[in-house]
Amino acid sequence: MSIKNTDNAEHYKWGENSDGWHLLKSDGLSVIQERVPAGEQECRHYHNHSQQFFYILVGTAQMEIAGVIHQVVAGSGIHVPAGEPHQLKNNGTDELEMLVISQPMSHGDRVIVP
Repeated sequence: MSIKNTDNAEHYKWGENSDGWHLLKSDGLSVIQERVPAGEQECRHYHNHSQQFFYILVGTAQMEIAGVIHQVVAGSGIHVPAGEPHQLKNNGTDELEMLVISQPMSHGDRVIVP
């Protein structure tokens, strides 16, 4: 076992210029720290099997879940059940930092919604 952080965790890029770091990557549970620049967003999608919890560390996220828009501020989180279409946006002027916790791991379990 080792202590994980953004300096030593597996890194990946997504979207235009967003970053993710795998703090925990197992089949049953995933914990990712993500950085989303102002104006960035992910595509609308859902997961057949994975439920997710988005916990905001810095900034404010706009999370649309099944047509309902939520503003999630730093120190707060929101649950997305499996099967619910959702889309995260950073409509703010500052970077957004968050933890994305998925159970089971969401990689390979993503269906894009037009």
